[in-house]
Amino acid sequence: MSGKEEIMAIFRKARAFWEARVLMTAAELDIFSVLQDKPKTAKQVAKELSSNVRGTEFLLNAVAAMGMLEKKNNAFRVKKGMERALSSSSPDTVLPIVQHMAHLWEAWGQLTRIVQKGKAAETAGAHKWDERSTKAFIGAMHAIGQGMAKSVMTRLDFSPRTNLIDIGGGSGVYTIAALKAAPHMRATLFDLPPVIEIARKKLTEERLLDRVTLVRGDYQKDALPGGHDVALLSAIIHSNSPAQNVALFRKAFKSLVPGGSIVVRDYVMSDDHTRPPDGAFFAINMLVNTKGGGTYSLKEIKRGLEAAGFRKVKLLHHAEMDSLVTAERPKK
Repeated sequence: MSGKEEIMAIFRKARAFWEARVLMTAAELDIFSVLQDKPKTAKQVAKELSSNVRGTEFLLNAVAAMGMLEKKNNAFRVKKGMERALSSSSPDTVLPIVQHMAHLWEAWGQLTRIVQKGKAAETAGAHKWDERSTKAFIGAMHAIGQGMAKSVMTRLDFSPRTNLIDIGGGSGVYTIAALKAAPHMRATLFDLPPVIEIARKKLTEERLLDRVTLVRGDYQKDALPGGHDVALLSAIIHSNSPAQNVALFRKAFKSLVPGGSIVVRDYVMSDDHTRPPDGAFFAINMLVNTKGGGTYSLKEIKRGLEAAGFRKVKLLHHAEMDSLVTAERPKK
């Protein structure tokens, strides 16, 4: 790579936030829902949004340049085939995820100070989800997670297991995938009360509610129900400090019968914490938004699991956040 190419590569990285910010603003204004049925000019869109015409036109042009809108005769419309993902009324919309990223924007903007002071942003955790936004966000995560959950389950052997506990199970997307992969198995889904009701709806839709016990609680504060032979922690440990994870692993250990196993799905970092790159960036997200969260190497995850009493820790699969670490509670 020549010196000029290196300079341009640095420049492109420095301005990478441009596209992200444009998409976030488009999601916050919900311009895709405005433009899903018929083409409209910037002036018409601005009138519906009560926004500035010039600013609206510049934004629409940029979104069209990103390939999400089509522009013809000065009128804009959502690009054909993208309506399901971009309309706020679609059950498969990803807009709540983009809106969540916009919420994270303020905290990320404080990164320099956070690195200097070692303290998470004042805005971290300040956003309170109302019932509608919580349902939308969990629903979007469910839509995105279905394919990943199905793929993860192909790597796990549940044939000797009969009773799963999905800790912090969210919408139930991984519980659903597990029960479909293992028709003989039952499950307990443990999460906060508002999330449990979302999971109840998803499980009912999948006709699996009769095989699931829904338990309301906070895994940071409450004990977990016992009697299970497999515990799942899917995308949970990155939110916690090492000490919090040891405490959670101990609760999971107690929830298992002797000989039971735990499955941890999350990033598994290289020992120097630079690979995979997405995991290194996700650690920054935890730095600015949590008190002690981060991404962890296999050695660190193993150390925490063994401190909680687990043995036979192994990396079953390595693939970004879909990496799988398993361990067993000794039979005696």
